[in-house]
Amino acid sequence: MGNALFVVWRESVEAILVIGILYAWLKRNDSDGTGLRALWGGVAAGIGLAAALGWAMVAAQGELSGAALEWFQIAILFVASGLIVQMVPWMQSQGRRMKHNLERDMAQAVQRAGTLGIAIVAALAVAREGAETVVFLYGMGMEDNPGAGMASGAALGFLLAVLTAWALNRGLRFLGYRQFFRISGFLLLLFAVAFLATGVDRLIGMGWLPPLMDPVWDSSMLLDDTSPSGAVLAAFTGYRARPSLMLVAIYAAYWIGIMFAQRRLAHHG
Repeated sequence: MGNALFVVWRESVEAILVIGILYAWLKRNDSDGTGLRALWGGVAAGIGLAAALGWAMVAAQGELSGAALEWFQIAILFVASGLIVQMVPWMQSQGRRMKHNLERDMAQAVQRAGTLGIAIVAALAVAREGAETVVFLYGMGMEDNPGAGMASGAALGFLLAVLTAWALNRGLRFLGYRQFFRISGFLLLLFAVAFLATGVDRLIGMGWLPPLMDPVWDSSMLLDDTSPSGAVLAAFTGYRARPSLMLVAIYAAYWIGIMFAQRRLAHHG
């Protein structure tokens, strides 16, 4: 539940902020209301595209079995991890200019295609966030048993996103854009390595990666990853009580790569 809550919260906040920026621009520049109607049409189209992706993934899973299904699920885990890794630094660098960039894109779209351009900008923005949410939730569903807990977490995450977007727009002292993107970005990077760890474990289980040494250590006496608290930590951070050397090496390489990417981003920022 907690994983779904966080992902839906994070992605919904960004989508709501984008819609809010486009709405405010149209309120200033749309005299007859046709632009606002195009905006809401684009939002609906974006949600529909994300829902279609979710349906396609579930349908594909239903058609696959055996090794093909295993490879499909592993690919989704790696895609989800890669999406997060590329998304976090992009948002850190673009977040402060998000309003300016969206308003520029909207002005250009209106010049080129009129109200259709408005709908396209809105649809693409919402579809991107929705598609990321679908992929992340699918990846989580492979680690936990999806059901009422994930659905209620997603619903609560959306409600929390509405409150967070309101707080960000109000410019409250305790929450600003920089703090939001920094904290949520770090938490997303934890999710990314958790997806990566699950994918690596599956490849080792299939014999496509050598474990090298299994296990390197055994911390199950301190915290077993099959216990309730250990399972939560595993889902959030990729923790393993009895990791293989291959998993430890990939885990270390991931965080070293993230550290260098963050330093480079700070240097160029």
